[in-house]
Amino acid sequence: MNDIDTLVIIPTYNEKENINKIATAVVDASPHVHILFVDDNSPDGTGDMADALTRRSDRIHVLHRTSKDGLGRAYIAGFRWALERDYKFVMEMDCDFSHDPAAIPSFRDKILAGHDLVIGSRYCGGIRVLNWPMSRLLLSRGAAVYVHLITGMPVSDPTGGFKCFRREVLESYDFDQVKANGYGFQIEMTHKAWMKGFRIGEVPIVFEDRQEGTSKMSGNIIYEALWVVWTLAIRNGFRRKPKGKK
Repeated sequence: MNDIDTLVIIPTYNEKENINKIATAVVDASPHVHILFVDDNSPDGTGDMADALTRRSDRIHVLHRTSKDGLGRAYIAGFRWALERDYKFVMEMDCDFSHDPAAIPSFRDKILAGHDLVIGSRYCGGIRVLNWPMSRLLLSRGAAVYVHLITGMPVSDPTGGFKCFRREVLESYDFDQVKANGYGFQIEMTHKAWMKGFRIGEVPIVFEDRQEGTSKMSGNIIYEALWVVWTLAIRNGFRRKPKGKK
């Protein structure tokens, strides 16, 4: 892969307004990355647009799924695809520009400095969220406190979906045992890494709510995040410390 060692996985469902722009921005942000769009059979033609992008650049790939099956399942499909290839680092990122592609190099730098999982935090050292109503900000901040109180996990933004995994972290997971699919998926993946003793770091990011397309937020996603925290705590015997460093 020459100097390309990082795969940025971007799930898509009805993202025709964003996909061309995000592809250009991610490729321009770093010479070390490939993109994998994981499209859930978008009825608006997003998958076809992703195919067209692959013909224009050998740094862009697409994985087509047959139905809309949830964010977590899309990421797991992308993780499996990445592990079948030689990528050292694998990132998660939204398609709607709520995650700034310009921040990608800071994740890679943090990983190279010795971390195993790097999380982009909206709340590390302050609050950096744009265009959110106060109710949603309070929900997100409350979720972070809730996760910490129940699990003890020392992460300021556990529901955040802008992150970078070292390959070895993904290889340690049994993906068939990952149950959550929305924000709970982000909590579960980070908690598993922490419980295994992997080194987790955070980088501050600015989060801006989507400007194009439709939000995928739903009541079921919030409910799942609430119950998955207790599931993780019970599964680990309410242990609040990792097993030790890898």
